[in-house]
Amino acid sequence: MKIHELNLQSAKDKKRVGRGIGSGYGKTAGRGTKGQNARTGGGVRIGFEGGQNPLAKRLPKKRGFTALSHTEYQTVNLGSLDRFKAGSTIDGAALAAAGLVKKAGERIKLLGTGEVTKKLVVKVTAVSQTAKAAIEAAGGSIELIKYVATPKKATRPQPAADDGKPTAKSDTKPTEEHTEA
Repeated sequence: MKIHELNLQSAKDKKRVGRGIGSGYGKTAGRGTKGQNARTGGGVRIGFEGGQNPLAKRLPKKRGFTALSHTEYQTVNLGSLDRFKAGSTIDGAALAAAGLVKKAGERIKLLGTGEVTKKLVVKVTAVSQTAKAAIEAAGGSIELIKYVATPKKATRPQPAADDGKPTAKSDTKPTEEHTEA
């Protein structure tokens, strides 16, 4: 870096309007000629669309709600269980492998649509009364399993014991006892 390569620029002056023709912003001061926006205090409020029905009024208002206690289930119908062999145990992993549910670890509910002709052991989180009756009528059994939610966020690992040395990601500055003389 040499002294003639330095880029010395002072702060740019504020635009001063209405100071004569030579300034480039004289007479109407860059506001155009007449009209609402040329007046002092002129202009329209935020969201004004020239009298057209504004966006805030065109959008649908608050309709319905989402319950805080709503529980999502992946549903499986009785008729789709016929693809399994008689006497087999059907759980979330088996249903996911067969492509009947997307995630094996999520809540699964068995519904009574369709018929089952084989003896099956079904392990699900919830079951309808008609599905339970149909499985038991075919000689099978239902086991309700408890859903255990996996944490959404991974917990942060605890820092190791302090050995007196600052770490690479440490935000703290070394104290006097850590500095070399």
